[in-house]
Amino acid sequence: MTKEGSAISAVTAAQARTGQAAQGGARRTRRRRWTRAILPVYSWVIIAYLVLPIGVMIAYSFNRVTTGLPQVSFAWNGFTTQWYQQWSNVPGLTASFWLSIRLAAASTILATIVGTLLALALVRYRPPRFRGKGFIEQVMFLNIAAPEVVLGASLLGLFVTMNVTRGFITLLLSHVAFSIAYVAITVRARMAGFDRSLEEAAQDLGASAWVTFRTITLPIIMPGVLAGALMSFALSIDDFVTSNFVSGNAVPFPVWVYGATRIGIPPQVFVFGSAIFTVGIACALASIFLSRRHA
Repeated sequence: MTKEGSAISAVTAAQARTGQAAQGGARRTRRRRWTRAILPVYSWVIIAYLVLPIGVMIAYSFNRVTTGLPQVSFAWNGFTTQWYQQWSNVPGLTASFWLSIRLAAASTILATIVGTLLALALVRYRPPRFRGKGFIEQVMFLNIAAPEVVLGASLLGLFVTMNVTRGFITLLLSHVAFSIAYVAITVRARMAGFDRSLEEAAQDLGASAWVTFRTITLPIIMPGVLAGALMSFALSIDDFVTSNFVSGNAVPFPVWVYGATRIGIPPQVFVFGSAIFTVGIACALASIFLSRRHA
């Protein structure tokens, strides 16, 4: 074979290999593009699964009721704003809703204060100065991991044994009890990389312990404190199991709704649920806006 023929054969073989590599690369690219869509599709399916019940609740809060009793009907009968105009016409519903708001606000304040101080102690002090630190950490995680029915039954037994009348006070103590752990863990995570030299510098300049905490420590850990407070408020306002055990004559919103299912849920329940969801979304958007503005 001549040199020209050999060169032509080599070029042809190289072109063939290049074509096969290009085809293999195209197949891999198509396969890679197909697999890249799995995680986004899965994520959107989960989001739709979580948001769909809320969307149904909001939509049917505008549904007209054609039966004699004003009860929720999942047959679409037409659009109306009647239930938003008559939001306070159901006896007991408005009172239970505002009771839940007051309860959530009070338990959030107490749990945030106690949980923040507990997180500070867990991060700064070690044995032997802080005896029982490991036991307290285990109790916090057990509080989170334990089923609510266990916590509710144990608190009910405690209040009955101590002859404490069930009502707003027992509800408040119970909600603070299961919220402290969430606040403490959230604030503790925020303090993981806290630089103590900032506090030491403030104290060297003559600042007292309270001034140092108010001007140095608290602004740095404030995002964790706010996150724990919001979590505490959300846990309190929608708690049913523990509240059902210790409520007594004070009936919060979730317990009232559960009792209403026996005779029929009024459409105003969807109105209050939509209002709570809207306020929650507004708080989340405000938090994102403030975080980006701060950044």
